Amino acid sequence: MAHQALSGLRVIDLSTVLAGPNCARYLADFGADVIKSERPDTGDSLRNMAWRDPADGEGLWWRFVNRNKRTVDLDLKDEADREVFLRLVDGADVLVENLRPGILERLGFAPDVLLARNKKLVITRVTGFGQTGPYASRPGFATIAEAMGGVAAISGPAGGDPMMPAFALTDEVTGLAAAFATLVAVHSGEGQVVDVSLLESIFHLLGPLISVWLTRGELQERMGSGIPYTVPRGAYRCSDGRFIGLSTSSDSVAQRVMGLLGFAGDEKFATFGGRVEHREEIESAMSAWCAARTQEQALRELSDADAAAGPIMDMADIAADPHYAAREAIISVEGTPMQGLIAKLSGTPGEVKWRGRARDADGEHIRNNGWD
Repeated sequence: MAHQALSGLRVIDLSTVLAGPNCARYLADFGADVIKSERPDTGDSLRNMAWRDPADGEGLWWRFVNRNKRTVDLDLKDEADREVFLRLVDGADVLVENLRPGILERLGFAPDVLLARNKKLVITRVTGFGQTGPYASRPGFATIAEAMGGVAAISGPAGGDPMMPAFALTDEVTGLAAAFATLVAVHSGEGQVVDVSLLESIFHLLGPLISVWLTRGELQERMGSGIPYTVPRGAYRCSDGRFIGLSTSSDSVAQRVMGLLGFAGDEKFATFGGRVEHREEIESAMSAWCAARTQEQALRELSDADAAAGPIMDMADIAADPHYAAREAIISVEGTPMQGLIAKLSGTPGEVKWRGRARDADGEHIRNNGWD
């Protein structure tokens, strides 16, 4: 196995459920030694959330999000366990926590206390609304961030109600943002606090929508699968009842699709602005074009025209897809299928060594030997 990029990086994962543990998982996937600390009375509630392996009842969320981590039960109100925790802090590079603002301080582990012991420690704090501001003390969940961050307002059918994403979008995005910010801080060589919020992580995904409002006074409307600046774009039903996804967010691609629809050379469809102005005509033609072809036929003709399109795939389709297989995007870890590494490094590749482990699986060793 090649040397891993984050070998030697020591991370304490004091967080629970998704966003914080996802941050630590990304670090672990690329070689960091991550110790997952759980409360002895409850553990991480992610162990018991949602789907379980029918063979043994263990949570599938847990196995994925907490792979590559060592586990220990520590009661941070117990004097002996507090000493174990502080010894880990002394040798750590990163602490990831997602307690509500103020709780770490009430436990006696305020950032200034920890940094006084270990001046190079990076303390990554993941919360719903950040460590400051009028909403800082509120409980934060992905759904609340999606409601308040602008996502739900633009999601849903035209003229219909706002819609939430059908998965924990903000938790996943925040895990990536926190991992990125953590490594920026580690690279700086300066011990410090990294303040990451669910709200701002999802807000960043919306691109210039706040600029559009503040400079032009325009709000993006709900448009189903459509977006304001690209036509056609969306999901289209084919004659066999299957769907394709199509984007024309490039003039050259759009012109090729216009040709397929019989609009070649028509000046009113020559620009983004013209296509947006004639949205209904184009969308109607695109829907009719797909409805006259099976999914396979539509994708073949679009591919021959070098247009950007793909089938709408569910998990059953993905599990059988040759590209996912060739890219090792789905791997088996101790018998549990899950996503592979999020990125491939040619010189210092990551590795998934084990799935999320049992409660306190490494507790005795960690309490006796710390990081060794």
